[in-house]
Amino acid sequence: MGIAENKQLVLDFYAAGARGDMDACFAMLADDITWTNIGTTRFSGTYSGKEALVAQLLGPLFSQLKSGIASKIERLIAEDDVVVAQTNGSAETHDGTPYNNTYCQVIRVRDGKIAEVKEYFDTALVNAVFGDS
Repeated sequence: MGIAENKQLVLDFYAAGARGDMDACFAMLADDITWTNIGTTRFSGTYSGKEALVAQLLGPLFSQLKSGIASKIERLIAEDDVVVAQTNGSAETHDGTPYNNTYCQVIRVRDGKIAEVKEYFDTALVNAVFGDS
């Protein structure tokens, strides 16, 4: 795939998430995806494979939110097999606490699938909203 197709894959991934179509999102991920959240929060670490991603990151995080995280792409930059997405996310916990964070995801595409994500975000906000690790 070329740069334009890689960017479109990332756009499609975020569009599916915005529709709440998690099946479409997971179909765009490589089975052996590696997702790394930087920092020392309870959600930081590296998650290898779709099952680990769901069980160890997405499940625990989304279970604390009323309706997931609404993401808005601010900018996409691509080179070779890497797409960088600057995004803003907004959410609310079940107790009404807002969780509005800014992200930078460095995404590597392989064979038409998202194979690797390294996500940077405001870790102090994560700890303030969800508690320290």
